[in-house]
Amino acid sequence: MSRPIYLDCHATTPMDTRVLDAMIPYFTERFGNPSSLTHAYGWEAEAGVKTARQTIADAINATPTEIIFTSGATEANNLAIKGVAEAYFSQGKHLIAVQTEHRAVLDPCKYLQTLGFEVTYLPVSQDGLVDLEQLEQAIRPDTILVSVMAANNEIGVLQPLAEIGAICHKHEVLFHTDAAQAIAKIPLDVEEMNIDLMSLTAHKVYGPKGIGALYVRRRNPRVRLAAQMHGGGQEKGFRSGTIYTPQIVGFAKAVELGLTEIESESVRQLQLREKLWSILSKIEGIQLNGHPTKRLPGNLNVSVERVDGSALLLGLQPIVALSSGSACSSTSTAPSHVLTALGHSSQLAYASLRFGIGRFNTEAEIEKIGSEAIAIICALRQAKNNHTQIVSQESALFQANSDSV
Repeated sequence: MSRPIYLDCHATTPMDTRVLDAMIPYFTERFGNPSSLTHAYGWEAEAGVKTARQTIADAINATPTEIIFTSGATEANNLAIKGVAEAYFSQGKHLIAVQTEHRAVLDPCKYLQTLGFEVTYLPVSQDGLVDLEQLEQAIRPDTILVSVMAANNEIGVLQPLAEIGAICHKHEVLFHTDAAQAIAKIPLDVEEMNIDLMSLTAHKVYGPKGIGALYVRRRNPRVRLAAQMHGGGQEKGFRSGTIYTPQIVGFAKAVELGLTEIESESVRQLQLREKLWSILSKIEGIQLNGHPTKRLPGNLNVSVERVDGSALLLGLQPIVALSSGSACSSTSTAPSHVLTALGHSSQLAYASLRFGIGRFNTEAEIEKIGSEAIAIICALRQAKNNHTQIVSQESALFQANSDSV
């Protein structure tokens, strides 16, 4: 049996073989601990980490000392949000987030609420964008942090980071963004965008799983953080633990490749997305979720009326690997909190599909998926109509028999 076409690149991406090639030497001959600075093995590993840190810093216009390696974006988000809350609680206990954030942001915020912090969860418009005026009005004298995702993991919507950063800078409030889906896919500049903390990960950009980073501004202003992991004092004490050199090297290589190909790949993925939407948009009762243009090039999220969501996914499984929402919430029975925040009913939110187009997808695959999806949706609707007719006939027969009695 052939495997289904992979279109779930917002959940994770396949590792680029060029990334693996860069990592392999650090599993074998350059296996030293980068904290062991008394011999050549440690020096080799340290050099690899140093180069990687510079690469990632350059990608967002930061300095290497501002990059703290973590196990991924979830840990980076936790370190940013909890770390700021603990370091600045004497100045205020109010934070601002957005209703459509990833659970890795929402859950730390909810945890802080149990400790006495207040969190304002901003709504979004029907296209998924934050209202900047509403955001500014939500800032209070005791607000210490605003957290707004760069690119949404479900609907791909790109928030206006520069404008948000300017508002936060004006009010002297720290600005954090979860850029897990954005790194090496859209331009990011922490200086131009006034970003104080930025969470990153490798596995969304064809790198290895289990490695991420947190950018922490060191000047104008110098951001203070309380460490959430204690031990050997690695990563300037912000994140103790033996540094995972092969993963870090792979992360940097993935970012480097992504930036090299960012323009051509953005155009290519956008063309594939528009082709898929041109096919699917012919279906009656299908709607695009999120802003039509202010979104990741490879993201297409749609909801289909008059179709059972679980049946739709089940029907598509042999053909295409995708999801209806965040992979981190795929075991949850609740509808997508992102889609309900857009105003969707639970039924419509369940009947949604998130297509994540990536580096290795082709036009032929997109055409196949589009035609197959139309066929399955039509078949499901026909089956539902037939079932409805049978139920109606049985009900009418029962009523007739009841009347005759």
